[in-house]
Amino acid sequence: MDALRAFVAERDWAQFHSPENLAKSIAIEAGELLEVFQWDPDADPDRLAEELADVLTYCLLLADRAGLDVDTIVLEKLERTRAKYPVEKAKGRSTKYDQL
Repeated sequence: MDALRAFVAERDWAQFHSPENLAKSIAIEAGELLEVFQWDPDADPDRLAEELADVLTYCLLLADRAGLDVDTIVLEKLERTRAKYPVEKAKGRSTKYDQL
């Protein structure tokens, strides 16, 4: 996060990083990530890494802007999801939790 904050500060880009703009940027970059797989399910690893880094960067910037700790929110969500998808019902299945 320190490296991202410094990068943004050096360029005075924080003024453009409203939560709304960052969320839009995540969606845009996610589309570019999908484009890596558009015509070939075996994505070029370099392009995949580049686009995934863009998505992750904007996600981290949004969490930072919102004052959210990424580790905490991911672990909390994992706990909620674990409760929805108990191993004994969900293992090896892609069924949505309300259909298990």
